Parts: sequence; structure tokens; C-alpha cells
Amino acid sequence: MIQTTSVAGNEQNALSMKDKVQKFGRFLSSMMMPNIGAFIAWGIITALFIPTGWTPNENLSALVGPMIVYMLPLLIGYTGGKNVAGTRGGVLGAVATMGVVVGSDVPMFLGAMLMGPVGGLVIKKFDEAVHGKIPSGFEMLVNNFSAGIIGTLLALAAYLGIGPVVLGLNNILSAGVNTIVNAGLLPLTSLFIEPGKILFLNNAMNHGVLGPLGIAESAEAGKSIFFLLETNPGPGLGILLAYWMFGKGNVKQSAPGAVIIHFLGGIHEIYFPYVLMNPALILAVVAGGASGVLTFSMLGAGLVATPSPGSIFALLAMTPKGNFVAVILGVVISTAVSFAVASIFVKRMKDTGASEDLEAATSKMKEMKGLKTTSVSLIVFACDAGMGSSAMGASSLRSKIKKAGLNIEVKHSAVDDVPADADIILSHERLTPRAQAKAPNAEHISITDFVNNPVYDELVEKLKVN
Repeated sequence: MIQTTSVAGNEQNALSMKDKVQKFGRFLSSMMMPNIGAFIAWGIITALFIPTGWTPNENLSALVGPMIVYMLPLLIGYTGGKNVAGTRGGVLGAVATMGVVVGSDVPMFLGAMLMGPVGGLVIKKFDEAVHGKIPSGFEMLVNNFSAGIIGTLLALAAYLGIGPVVLGLNNILSAGVNTIVNAGLLPLTSLFIEPGKILFLNNAMNHGVLGPLGIAESAEAGKSIFFLLETNPGPGLGILLAYWMFGKGNVKQSAPGAVIIHFLGGIHEIYFPYVLMNPALILAVVAGGASGVLTFSMLGAGLVATPSPGSIFALLAMTPKGNFVAVILGVVISTAVSFAVASIFVKRMKDTGASEDLEAATSKMKEMKGLKTTSVSLIVFACDAGMGSSAMGASSLRSKIKKAGLNIEVKHSAVDDVPADADIILSHERLTPRAQAKAPNAEHISITDFVNNPVYDELVEKLKVN
């Protein structure tokens, strides 16, 4: 009895820790993802106009420094504060971030990811403390001056105290990263990155950890291998090709479409269920990822900014002059290694076992409640960031809705920003509880695959009947 309780408790603790890690990772990525366009803009300007770029231009290259030192950290700080306390929190997050930016001579992304949420949290707590206590007619005065005074204090504290601490921490992390790179241990990061991706930590790792490291390195060297560690489509492509060549039934039939979405569209989440059907395939993606990183390292490959989504087109667009062969070769080798290892396990899968796994996954996707009302005007797809898989699912259902002649709006959104007036919300089964908390009155449909999902056709038929 005691042993059973202990085991159960350990399992609950493990799940709790996993949830905390995922939640923290999502929080980090939520500060970076909305600003990816700005990072890409900086990357394009860098690739074009720096002295080693495609069209060197001393005048236009003057944009590179201010953008990475000021614009990008302030955007991160604003977004972090806004995530905590709305627009008002965003303003305080940007003001607080300015303190660490001015107090440092390196791009202060780590400081922005700290001070942005701190600024939002402080103003949120202040607003809660004075809620209902401000005399009528003085609301705007109190709101503006409180933000100004608190912003001043935060900026000064960041400049005088927090900035130097963050700078020291940044130097320690940079030294640690350089040690790993110089020791040739970078391929071993695939032992953590590839399984982490399968556990839906891909955005957190890429935009929350690797992205800031890559930007700091790219600012000095004009490129960084860190942009390639998580975004390389090779390992996932090898998995899908193995299923296409040696799989059976629906798994084999769905693989070609998944290849296009993954490799050309850049939606890596599409191959995660294929690995989860046969967990031994984690060995294949790890081997593919490590071989790709080794190739990138040996050939000195790197990108100028984070390619998002992780499409081969995005990778090539962010590839600096003289690095195309190295980047393409790394992707090809990682694909070949992943395919070779995955083929062994896919061939060994029993046909009935594969079918049962697929049917079990499909049954989960079909789980949904009946519609409460006959009047549905808004359907929302929700994912972690509201940009990748949800946009893909929304596009697929939107075309079916239009073909059926239904006048229903279909949107995609981050799970924490789902509209309160949504009638139906489709989200990954891991995210459904969060979506339900945001929109408790909506119908919620849990799915595990946003592409070619049979639940879309079933939903359209029910909408047509109602």
C-alpha cells in the first residue's frame, strides 16, 4: 500500500514538473513568437547590407545595430508586459526593458524577457490594489501618473541594479555556450531538442532559448548555427519518408501530404503523431538531428535569423551568402540518417498494431460534443502561438465551410487569446483545458491532428443539418 502510494505520488510529481516546464516554455515563446516578423526583417537587412552580405551598403547597414540593440529587445519587453497586463502592462514592460538596454553594450534579450513581464506584473498588482478606490473623474490622472512613476522606478532599478546582473549572467551563458561549441559537443544537444519537440516544446526551445542565443551570435558573426538546431526539417522528413515507403494503410497514405506540409510548409507538428505511434522512432530523429548538427558544425553553416515556420524555403531565405551548400547538405544528411534508422522500426511494426494505433488516434480526434445551438457564427482554432497548426487547421476548415455554402467565420488564435464570443473552439487535446478556461460557454473539440482531419467533414455536415 505504501509503495503504491509512493509510486502514484512520484508520477503526479513528474506530471506536475512536466506541466510546469511546458508552461514556462510557452511563456518564454509567447514573448518571441509575435515578434518573429521583426526578427526576420532584421535578418534580411543583415544578410543584404553588412560588409559580407549580398549587396554591401555602409549607409543601409547602419540599421543593423540599432534594430538589434534597441528595437528587438523593446518589442520583446512590450510583448512580455502585454501578456501579463494588457497594453498598459506592455508599456511598462517596454519602459523597464529600456533600463537594461541602455545599461548594457550587448543585445539585452535576456534582460527583456525578464523585465518585460516584471513591468507588466508590477502595474497589474498596483491596478488591483487601487481598484474601486479612485475618486470619480480622477481615473485618467491616476492611471497615467501611476504608470509614469512606476515606469521611472523600474527603469532606474533596471539600469542601476538589474542590468549589470543580467549582463553578468549573459556573459556566463555565452562562455558556457562557447565551451560547448569549441569542444565539439553541439551535436549532443539533439538528445534534448528532438525528444523535446515531440513533447510539443518546439516553440519554447526555438524561440525562448535558441533564438536569443542565435541572435547574439549573429550580431557578432553575421550568422549562427543555433538557428538550425531546432528548425532543421531533415529529421522529421526522414520519419515521414520512412512511413511513405514502408508503412501500411492510412499511415502510408497520409504520409505524402504530411511531407509537403512539413518540408515545404514548415509545420513540424505534423510529424509528431507519427513518432508517437512508435516511440522507438525517437532514436531516428535524434540520430538525424545529431548528424545534421555535426554537418552544420563541420561546414561552418549558420543562418542570419530564425526561420519561422521551419520550411526549407524559410531556411534558404535566412541563409547568408556562401552558406547554401552547407545548409542544404546538413538537411540532406539529417534526412538520410533519420530515414535509414526509422525504416528499420517502421518495417518491424505489425500491420495490425499500426492500424490500431491510428484508429485510436482517430477516435480521439472524433470526440466532440453536440452543438448547443442552431446558430453558429464563429469557429476558432487554437494552438500555443496561434500561428502554426491552428492557422493550418483554420484554412482547411474554412475552405470546407465555404464549399458547403455556410456563412460561418473561421479564425485561428493563440489558446490564451481565444475570443469569448466563439461558438466552437478546436484545439489540441493538451490545450483544451486552457481553451475551456478562456471560453467556458463555447463548444470545445479536442483533436490531435490539424491536417486532413475527418472531424472537419463531420462538423460541416452537422452545421449543414442545423
